[in-house]
Amino acid sequence: MSEIKSAGRSIDLLLEKVLCMNILSSDYFRDLLRLKTYHEVIDEIYTTVTHVEPWMTGNCRGPSTAFCLLYKFFTMKLTVKQMHGLLKHPDSPYIRAIGFLYLRYVADSKTLWGWYEPYLKDDEEFSPGSNGRMTTMGVYVRDLLLGQYYFDTLFPRIPVPVLRTIVTNLENMKLPSKHCGTTGESTRGSEETARRPPSVKASLSVSFGQRAPHRASTRGSSPVRRTITPSYDRDADSRRSPHHHRGQSHDLSDRECSDRDKDRERERDMNKDRFRDRDRDHERHKDRDRDRYRERERDRDRDRRHEYDRRSRNGYGRDYERSENEGHRLREGSSRHSRSRSRSRSRSQSIHERSGHDQNREKASASSNLAKLKDLYGDLNDQKEDAGKDRGPSRPSGTEEVIRLGGSTWR
Repeated sequence: MSEIKSAGRSIDLLLEKVLCMNILSSDYFRDLLRLKTYHEVIDEIYTTVTHVEPWMTGNCRGPSTAFCLLYKFFTMKLTVKQMHGLLKHPDSPYIRAIGFLYLRYVADSKTLWGWYEPYLKDDEEFSPGSNGRMTTMGVYVRDLLLGQYYFDTLFPRIPVPVLRTIVTNLENMKLPSKHCGTTGESTRGSEETARRPPSVKASLSVSFGQRAPHRASTRGSSPVRRTITPSYDRDADSRRSPHHHRGQSHDLSDRECSDRDKDRERERDMNKDRFRDRDRDHERHKDRDRDRYRERERDRDRDRRHEYDRRSRNGYGRDYERSENEGHRLREGSSRHSRSRSRSRSRSQSIHERSGHDQNREKASASSNLAKLKDLYGDLNDQKEDAGKDRGPSRPSGTEEVIRLGGSTWR
C-alpha cells in the first residue's frame, strides 16, 4: 500500500517547536527506540495511554505518552492500510484517537474530509482529556476538523476554502458546525491552562529523568497542583455572574492576541531587516564579482595586445633577417663567381704565357744546337752542293739523319 498523502511538511514542523524539542529530549521517547514495528507501537498505546492531551498531567514537566507515541508514528510514515487499521481498531479508543491526530497533523487538508466522514457519527465514548470529561468519537473528530487549537497547542492551519467546504458538508449532514470544546478551548488561555504555573509551561524541563505517568492514580497526587491551587472567596465567586467569567476570559484572550500580534509584527520587521541586509550584501558581492570580472577581462585583453605586438615585431625582424641573409648570399655568390672567372682568366693567361715562353726557349735551344752542329760538321749546304757537283744525287748522309732526329724544330 502507498503512503498517506501528506501536506509536504517535515516532521520538525508538524508540532510546535517547544513540544517537539521536549518530545525528542524525553527519556520515554528514547525508550521507544526499542519498538520497531507498527503492532508493537499499538500494543504500547493500549498499555500506557490514558488520555490524548499533549502535555503530561500531575507534574507538568514534559510531553505526554500519547504524543510521544504519535511522534513515533511520524517517524514510521504510516501507509493507508495501517491507518485504516488504526481508525477501526476495536481494542482501545485511544488507538483510534491517535490515528485521527496523525491525520490532522500529517495528511493533506483536502483529504481530511474523506478520512473523517465515515466517523462523524461514531458513538464510542472516551475521555480525550485528563479531566475525565466523556464524549463520543464523532464529536471528537468534528472538533479536530473545526478547531485550530488542541489543548492549548496549535494545529496546522486548514485553508479557508477547505474549511468552508467542511462546514457546508457538516450542515448538509445536519451536524453541528461549531466547536464543542472536547479538545480544549478554541483559543489559547483556557481555564485549564490558566490553573498551571506559567513558569512550568515556559521551561518544560525534562532533565529530571521524569517519565510520563501511565496510571490514573498519579493525576490527583501531584504536589505541584496542590501548591499552586489558588485560594479565593467562594461567596464572592458565587455572587459573580457567568458573564463576568466569560468577559475576563475574553479580555485575557484579546490581550494575548494583541501581544502575539505585536510579537509577530516585531519578528516580521526583524525578518524584513535581515532580508534587506542579506540582499544588500548579495548586491555588494555581485558588484565586487562584476568588477573582478572586468579587471580580469582588461588584463586578458592587455596581455593579448602585448602578445600580438611581440609576435608582429618578431615576425618583421625575422623577415628582415631572411631578406638580409638572402641578399648577402646573392652578393657572396656573385663575388665568388667573379673571383672564379678572374682566377680562371688569370690561369689561362699564365698558361698561355708559359707555353709561349717554353716555345721561345725551345726555339732558342734548337738554334743553339744547330749552331753547335754547324761548328762541328760544317755547313751542310756547301757540302751538298760540292757533292752534287761531283757525284750526282745520292742518299743523305748520316749527319743529315742525325739532324732530322731532332724534329722539324731543329731545321
